Amino acid sequence: MKVILKQNIDDLGKIGEIIIVSDGFARNYLIPKGLAAEASSRTIQSLEHEKKKILQKAEKEKHNAQVLLDKLAGVNCVIARRVGEQDKLFGSVNTKDIESALKEQGLDIDRKDIVMDEPIKALGEFPVKIKLGAGLSAEIKVHVVQEG
Repeated sequence: MKVILKQNIDDLGKIGEIIIVSDGFARNYLIPKGLAAEASSRTIQSLEHEKKKILQKAEKEKHNAQVLLDKLAGVNCVIARRVGEQDKLFGSVNTKDIESALKEQGLDIDRKDIVMDEPIKALGEFPVKIKLGAGLSAEIKVHVVQEG
């Protein structure tokens, strides 16, 4: 089935491209999620108009991501935790903790956009990557300190 992509999709293509995918993938995933539209003769004719709208939307998303990147440039995220013997944490610091610490600073970042290989289990300073969309990402420093 031929479809027109409405968003950039890794391993498939970029906005506005006409690609061929299996019928099931198009009908069950791409079209219901709004990632693509079926490429019929009518939609191909309106492709140019759609491209302009989609590119404007992508430009707006990129601008919003750039504004958020600028906000995150100087952010230091400090999280206090109880510590046991040998400076071992009780529990760990995960994406939910980082999300709530960033919300306290007025930054609305979804925990799904916070990329961590594994939870933080020690005191110190750790770099954490945040996906901002539009192909941009930021890296913030998370400081895990002793509570009290």
